[in-house]
Amino acid sequence: MTESIHRFSHRYVSFPVPSAVIRTLALLGNFKPRAAAVALPFSSAAPPCHAGGYVGGFCALGSGFPLSLPQRRTATRISAAGWFSGLGAKKGKGTALPEIVKAGDPVLHEPADEVPLQEIGSEKIQKIIEDMVAAMRKAPGVGLAAPQIGVPLKIIVLEDTKEYISYAPKKEIKAQDRRPFDLLVIVNPKLKKKSNKTAYFFEGCLSVDGFRAVVERHLEVEVSGLDRNGNPVKIDATGWQARILQHECDHLDGTLYVDKMVPRTFRTVENLDLPMAKGCPPLGTREILDGEKIL
Repeated sequence: MTESIHRFSHRYVSFPVPSAVIRTLALLGNFKPRAAAVALPFSSAAPPCHAGGYVGGFCALGSGFPLSLPQRRTATRISAAGWFSGLGAKKGKGTALPEIVKAGDPVLHEPADEVPLQEIGSEKIQKIIEDMVAAMRKAPGVGLAAPQIGVPLKIIVLEDTKEYISYAPKKEIKAQDRRPFDLLVIVNPKLKKKSNKTAYFFEGCLSVDGFRAVVERHLEVEVSGLDRNGNPVKIDATGWQARILQHECDHLDGTLYVDKMVPRTFRTVENLDLPMAKGCPPLGTREILDGEKIL
């Protein structure tokens, strides 16, 4: 018997799904099959999204989760369903990673759900984390949020390596205060700013391929949450790492960098070095004093 599940979409279009996938989704909790359901910086040489000021890749399972997974089906449709059906299973050779979801898919434009504490150590959540890290590195990028692989959960991964940084001009690296850091996995992150200092720089996203725009970000932030084992973590970040964290946490709120970009700075990677339109703020740091920004 053909069953249907909800997509991660506001278009409320149902589609047939193999019974094996239905059984898998049922195991993920809070899913009841229905006969008909009505109602998911960098150079042109392909180093990780960073030359020219790119912030790369930046991008409901188990009992207790809302119906988010089966209801908010992404545009990846059957291919994503095939990936979810393998959650928690050991990978064989040649097993494909989930594709990066592109802007326009509803899963990128709505808030993600928190991961219940009791689910963090589960095989399903651990597999999501492993695939996020692998997809980020394959892209390559310096960060990825779970919604970017069609999973509406509050999980982010990020890292910036010496190799990635080596692709950027030294002047740019210094201006952006960019330093390497090891892999970070943060579940249910909460971000708060630590100062009124901000910076304007170009950034991009693996979900908005081929484009960049200037975005104002805080220079110092604190992010608290849980690691992949459920232990409390707190990161005090500055400079480029702070920018990546803000970018990734925005994804969990359903916000893309293009929602925050400075007007008229949006451009293709090929045009990144061209002069900006008149009236656009110069790149660099700012400080807000008494409501006014000063250089």
